[in-house]
Amino acid sequence: HGECLDTTVFYSKAENYWREVAPTVDGMLGGYGKISNIDIDGSKKFLQKFLGQGEGKTGNGCALDCGAGIGRITKRLLLPLFNTVDLVDVTQEFLDQAKVYLGDDSKRVENYFCLGLQDFIPQDRRYDVIWIQWVIGHLTDDHLVEFLHRCRGGLRPEGLIVIKDNVAYEGVIPDDVDSSVCRELALVKSLVTRAGLTIVCEEQQMNFPDEIYQVHQLALR
Repeated sequence: HGECLDTTVFYSKAENYWREVAPTVDGMLGGYGKISNIDIDGSKKFLQKFLGQGEGKTGNGCALDCGAGIGRITKRLLLPLFNTVDLVDVTQEFLDQAKVYLGDDSKRVENYFCLGLQDFIPQDRRYDVIWIQWVIGHLTDDHLVEFLHRCRGGLRPEGLIVIKDNVAYEGVIPDDVDSSVCRELALVKSLVTRAGLTIVCEEQQMNFPDEIYQVHQLALR
């Protein structure tokens, strides 16, 4: 029962934290709005390896932005590459702001889901790409495994899940401020394997400021 109680606190503290964050790019990036361009460029290069026509290539019909916030990644990365995008985030104010931030592009957003990822169930075989960035630290190990497993079911044939996130040098580092954890890469990989997924490509995001965590991107099928 203790575990149950702790996870409730873990999730509610995070929800309360994000409720106080400004619905801006700088707010989404914890004051590091200036890295947004480098981040998007790195993501685009990584993702474009898989997109295109032909055998084994990932389609460009529909993408899901997990922990989408105000839609920074949807606007800059996903909508330019996909016909439609869905957003899921735990904070309703961010999703409301996303409609404004996306402007005219919001016409190609089909769904805004206001849920924590631990409760979110992707529709079967709906998505070509499920993009999960800077949010896995808000899930417990077991919930992350279960969420990734559900994401598998949400993929179209040749679909792809991408995790892009901070990586600790060793072990698991808790962040009491936003109620999250940062895991070492070996642990992230073991959770991915537990979810029944295979890592098809992995890269470190380069050119970020030295003082922040290393960021890695993993493509999974």
